[in-house]
Amino acid sequence: MKFKRLLRMLALLAAFTVVAAACGGSDSASGGGDGSGADCEAGETDGDLAIFNWSEYMDPDLKTAFTDEFGVNVTEDNYDSNEAMQPIISAGGSGYDFIVPSDYMVSILIDEGDIQALNKDAIPNIGNLLPEFASGLPFDPDATYTAPYQWGTTGLGVDLSVTGEDVPRSWGLVFDGDLAAEYNLEGSYATLLNDPRETMGAALKYLGYSLNTTSDAELDEAKKLIIDAKDRLTAYESDQYDELLVTGESVVAHGYSGNFIVQFGEAENADDYTYFVPDEGGTRWVDNMAIPADAPHPCTAHTFINFLLDAERGAQLTNWNFYASPNEAAGEFIDPEVLEDPIVYPTDTSKLEFISDTGDFEINFSDAFIEAKG
Repeated sequence: MKFKRLLRMLALLAAFTVVAAACGGSDSASGGGDGSGADCEAGETDGDLAIFNWSEYMDPDLKTAFTDEFGVNVTEDNYDSNEAMQPIISAGGSGYDFIVPSDYMVSILIDEGDIQALNKDAIPNIGNLLPEFASGLPFDPDATYTAPYQWGTTGLGVDLSVTGEDVPRSWGLVFDGDLAAEYNLEGSYATLLNDPRETMGAALKYLGYSLNTTSDAELDEAKKLIIDAKDRLTAYESDQYDELLVTGESVVAHGYSGNFIVQFGEAENADDYTYFVPDEGGTRWVDNMAIPADAPHPCTAHTFINFLLDAERGAQLTNWNFYASPNEAAGEFIDPEVLEDPIVYPTDTSKLEFISDTGDFEINFSDAFIEAKG
């Protein structure tokens, strides 16, 4: 999505006007992409909260509880990929206070100056994080700009009533027509995420390559693999892929761990479905809480981040969406069956990769994906 220059300038002007009004006209209250955090105190609010998040990722009761405790309204809009969110934030004037970018997209937003440094003094609950999430993550090594929200994996959901119980744990169920036919997979039966890095990454892992390749030749192989799978696909879908699986409109679905768990749990025939990361490997991702550089209400956003990093609220989030929590203090409040579920908390992450920002090569992923979809 690209905006004409005049519209972009007008949007930016409107955003700066809102920020000035919300913060009493003081530049110090608004953080910027230059590393300066917002001048906020713990528990401070400076207006209502506008969230831009993945769909079905936030427990509505948490939003209600935040409103009740702090007396501000909370609104939420959704996106289905990092690539759909990023240009809206980068254009400026989005009006959003709180966003949830994934790992590699954090790097891009930092480089473009699109998110502001966090004021850790306004987020005392940041001390609740597990050490591996508190700092050292490749996309924000010093945790200057983000705090982790949830983490999980990307893999395949499968209807075992069609394939049988002995189905191989392989991306070949989508990318190898002969293998698929051995397990009663014929016609259009699969969905892939409408996401260039995830879907190109799945094909790359099946081929034995890194999902962060910067090789044009390897990316071209992956593109051809997706093109060859065209007749086996029912849709590129990043929102309702789990629902399409349990309603019988697909048999194999590419998607995120927690969404499948929730959907399978609601199905009458839950035992007919399984989720796994294919043996060739896949994505381990971390979604993160960030504040746009021109957020109208940065203090409210800081308070919301602190609110979600509370131990009991962090557990509530995981118990609701079935994604793993980076919050160490939340552990004692997470339901035992969730903590012990290897889909939520995989024991072996050796074949998983974080998606990394490949710099100028990112456009190659987007172009290859567009060409593959046709």
